[in-house]
Amino acid sequence: QVQLVESGGGLVQPGGSLRLSCAASGSIFRVMGWYRQGPGPQRELVADFTIGGTITYADSAKGRFTISRDIAKNTVYLQMDSLKPEDTAVYYCNGRTPSSYWGQGTQVTVSP
Repeated sequence: QVQLVESGGGLVQPGGSLRLSCAASGSIFRVMGWYRQGPGPQRELVADFTIGGTITYADSAKGRFTISRDIAKNTVYLQMDSLKPEDTAVYYCNGRTPSSYWGQGTQVTVSP
C-alpha cells in the first residue's frame, strides 16, 4: 500500500522558516515533490525532485525554498525560508511512479 505522510507544518511569522518532511512507503517514486493549495481550487507545484536528480521550482519558490530528497529513506523535504503571508496554504506531498499519489496535506500559516 502506497502511503505518503507529511509533517512539519504550522504557524510562523513573516520572514520565518519551516521545514516540511514527507515519508513515503510502498513504492519507489520516479518524482517526489510538493504542491500547495491556497483559498482557490487549484493545487500549484512548489518544487519537485526526480530520481535522476532534476529539480524544478515554481517561480514563487526560487531563492527561498529548497527541496531535498533522501532516496534511501524514501523521504523528501522542503526547507522554506523568508516565508511570506502569501505562502499560506495546505502543502501536499506528491509521488509519481508515474501514477500519482498524494499525502493528506499539512497546513502552513504565515501571519504576524
